[in-house]
Amino acid sequence: MTEPVPSGPLPPTDIETFARLDIRVGTIVEARPFPAARKPAYQLWIDFGPQIGVKRSSAQVTVHYTPDTLVGRQVCAVVNFPARQIGPFLSEVLTLGMPDRQGDVVLIKPDLTVPDGGKLF
Repeated sequence: MTEPVPSGPLPPTDIETFARLDIRVGTIVEARPFPAARKPAYQLWIDFGPQIGVKRSSAQVTVHYTPDTLVGRQVCAVVNFPARQIGPFLSEVLTLGMPDRQGDVVLIKPDLTVPDGGKLF
């Protein structure tokens, strides 16, 4: 889900606000084209380990990735937002990315392989 990029820095916040976000690492175990989405996207199934399990996400990452290159890739996602219905698909987590120079999404992932379900701190 691509969101508009803020034009400048956001106002200060505190560590307690950040701590309420549950950002975890998971491995994409399945990726499919999502033709019903309004903007080009994939349906992802991400394994966050035994405590959280496999969750679904709709991700607008079609410029830099194909389903084949996504499977097996670790990604970071917010796992404690409410699920969002996107057409016929229920997106349960928000897969995180950053825009490249053209505004296309580049996924966020750890530099090294880490255990699925690990929490960002």
